[in-house]
Amino acid sequence: MSIKETKAKNMTFGKAIIPVIFLIASLFVGINIYGADPHIPILATAIVAALIGMTSGYTWKEMEDAIVETIRISMQAILILMIIGAVTGAWILSGTVPSMIYYGLQIISPGIFLVATTIICAIVSIATGSSWTTAGTVGIALIGIGEGLGIPLHIVAGAIISGAYFGDKLSPLSDSTNLAPAMAGSELFEHIRHMLYTTIPSLVIALILYGIIGIKYAGNTLDTHNIQVILDGITSQFAVSPLLLVPPVLVIFMVVFKIPAIPGLIGGTAVGAIFAVVFQGADLGAIIDVVHYGFVSDTGVEAVDTLLSRGGIDGMMWTVSLIICAMCFGGIMEKTRMLEAIARKILSLASSTGSVVLSAVLTAIACNFVAGDQYLSIVITGRMYKDIFDEKGLHPKNLSRVLEDSGTLTSALVPWNTCGAFMYKTLGVHPFAYAPYAFLNLLNPLISIFYGYTGITMEKVKSAREEKKAFRGVAEQIGK
Repeated sequence: MSIKETKAKNMTFGKAIIPVIFLIASLFVGINIYGADPHIPILATAIVAALIGMTSGYTWKEMEDAIVETIRISMQAILILMIIGAVTGAWILSGTVPSMIYYGLQIISPGIFLVATTIICAIVSIATGSSWTTAGTVGIALIGIGEGLGIPLHIVAGAIISGAYFGDKLSPLSDSTNLAPAMAGSELFEHIRHMLYTTIPSLVIALILYGIIGIKYAGNTLDTHNIQVILDGITSQFAVSPLLLVPPVLVIFMVVFKIPAIPGLIGGTAVGAIFAVVFQGADLGAIIDVVHYGFVSDTGVEAVDTLLSRGGIDGMMWTVSLIICAMCFGGIMEKTRMLEAIARKILSLASSTGSVVLSAVLTAIACNFVAGDQYLSIVITGRMYKDIFDEKGLHPKNLSRVLEDSGTLTSALVPWNTCGAFMYKTLGVHPFAYAPYAFLNLLNPLISIFYGYTGITMEKVKSAREEKKAFRGVAEQIGK
């Protein structure tokens, strides 16, 4: 073994932590001072990591190959994101997304306003795959209604956040729902199924708590003007029908029957295109346009136009470019064993499955506080803990679930995080004020930690050694 190879294998924690500190500092300056997107700070950090890698005995060719390989691994997620943009555009044009929102808004009742608010936001966010869009449209209307009812706005905002992030976490149209399994190495639909174990109990408990809090407001009169404006805006542009709920139902069946994500979502796009022709009278040119560039709503109702002007392959390019930038950084960190050095330090303090899950949850939450972006929380934590979960014999879907339980769900609770800042500006309520009432967001990480320590739903996979032993046993039986 050469001196160079020995040096390359001895990456220290002190060196490995330098890019992490630089990333935190550059993101803070870039996002909070200059209002920049995270892409350039991440690329700058990748350069810093590469320089440290070179001083540790790695060649640029080795690191470049690692970058290309890491991007290759993430290509499935990138393809899915692009297809999801097509699905979203087709579903809006067909009237599927507008119909889901329309019928969701019908369930409001004064006696269960907070419960209804959570459910409505959950339905809209499942339909759109976006917590931001949900809060920025339906959420604003619900804030106005809550204010008219005399319900404290920080409680209403908490219910909106809970419902919005339910869909942001579970919808196959959500960026974070696709990013988490890409980082952990799990499959999209199995990731969604596995998240149900933590998300459904969190939602049920949250709805019970909102029901208890909302009892004293049951006798108040509901002013539905804001909601009616949205309903009228939807019906002025789309033919609304219960039959338009078929495409999302088909996607749910695909999840249940384990159909691969890419062909399943392409099928969803095709069904949406057919429904656009049948129900909305769209022509082929309009379908091609929205699939590529997204749908542009022009009802004159700002809430509706903001809600429905989205989708298209082009609409996913910001996230795709972020993934590629993050993979450049992650590929170098992984190849130079910096992630391994950091992970080993953490692993020395976390030996059991429960402590590993707890460490991952706290790391993701810490990333939301210091890195200031939900995507970075998922990417950084996913890259750091992937090997640790593998060594523990834990299925990758456990890690992808933890990434969402903590990284996705707590992002809106941090005022200087991009998600928290958006919610603060949109709803007019400080994140620290609504955080105690964002029950779903608070409960999800706790349930995830509980499962880690108890082993509930923590599915394991056989180690390579066990698989080889089992294969040898089968071969011996065949030989006999």
